[in-house]
Amino acid sequence: MSTFKGKTAWVSSADRYMGPAIATELERLGVLVTRDTDRLYTDAHLQSKLSEIPDIVIANLAEPPKKGPVEHIEDSDWETLFDHLVHPLMRIVRHVSSAMKERGHGKIIAVTSAAPLRGIPFASAYCAARGAQNAFIKGVGLELAKFGVQVNGIGQNYIENDTYYPPDLMQDERFIQVLNTQVPTKKVGSSLETAKLAAYLADPDVRHVVGQIIPLAGGWTT
Repeated sequence: MSTFKGKTAWVSSADRYMGPAIATELERLGVLVTRDTDRLYTDAHLQSKLSEIPDIVIANLAEPPKKGPVEHIEDSDWETLFDHLVHPLMRIVRHVSSAMKERGHGKIIAVTSAAPLRGIPFASAYCAARGAQNAFIKGVGLELAKFGVQVNGIGQNYIENDTYYPPDLMQDERFIQVLNTQVPTKKVGSSLETAKLAAYLADPDVRHVVGQIIPLAGGWTT
């Protein structure tokens, strides 16, 4: 019998980034999944669309990097990254945490990035936003652990997805050279790997992993 029988999940931005793969994997395991396709996740949206708090919350948020030298960072680009990555994550977690604490169980899994774990030149603003996500998840994970709520993040890079690694990029010679020189596995990982890791963290039997940002990047962060 599946340990996920009767469990419910909510996936943010379920039509992009890792949303489709994770939602599909959870459904395969028998989870009743709600796929939300919003982007900014205001309090009003959450109160309307996430009034019943599920067992599993997948905070899947994405925004393309704003690349360029640090002296050319535009305030608008910086704010866009934080508005799409950092602020929605905080609002989602804030919205679901009280109910999870009260019932004594819950899973919050954020799909973030490995970028701030190593750093990427000319993508400092993106690294800052993803780094803020990672720091937030680590702090919240420690805070909610004693209430039976496990909060973790998947810090991925070089994983196939529509936002950062679409199919046409895989044919680019410069990108292939980067893979061969910077990624020990010399490849882009399957989206199923992220989905499987998310499913592991969402498993009701997995209770001793809290406040972690788990790298999934083919050794790129090592």
